Formats: sequence, structure tokens, C-alpha cells
Amino acid sequence: MGKARTARFQIGQIVRHRVFSFRGVIFDIDPVFNNTEEWWLSIPESVRPHKDQPFYHLLAENADSEYVAYVSEQNLLPDDSGKPIRHSQVAEIFVKDKSGSYRPRNPSFN
Repeated sequence: MGKARTARFQIGQIVRHRVFSFRGVIFDIDPVFNNTEEWWLSIPESVRPHKDQPFYHLLAENADSEYVAYVSEQNLLPDDSGKPIRHSQVAEIFVKDKSGSYRPRNPSFN
């Protein structure tokens, strides 16, 4: 499968999807793909990401809903909008500091 890469993004960082209209805050990182084969195969082959890259767990939101997303690094970009994340679970996991950044409520969380 190849060597795992260093994650480009970090826990507490707000990111947005490169293709789909959603954004979220990262709450966990897998150094390489760590989901089910069924999940991976459900992605159309033409856009299926490689497994040997970091994958991120996000408290995600779009215009209509809030959910948890699992996204490959190649499909994420930094979100520089400055808008807070409204996801209902953010306060359970993060504390928002004065600069507007999110940091884990429990530093040993990950």
C-alpha cells in the first residue's frame, strides 16, 4: 500500500470539501484509510481516492444538515471564511479560543 504521509491538516482545523459544498472541523485523523471496504467501493472508481493518504473525520455541515464525514486529504482545502462551525457536537469536543480557532476540550482525545 505504500508509506503513510504526514497529515496536512490538524485536529481543530476548519476545512472544506474540494468538490462538494460542505465544510467541517477535524476531530480525528487516520494516517491511511481505515474505513470499510464497502464504503470505499461505494465511491465511483473515477473519483475513488487512494488509501495511502491521511483520512479525516469531520463534524461536517452543509446548507441543510449536520453530519459526520470521512474525507481523504486530496479532497480537502483549508476553509478561510472565518465562519464558525454550527454542528451541534462541536461544543462536546472543542473549545473555541479568542482567535476563533478550535482546540480539543480534552487534549488526550486523539
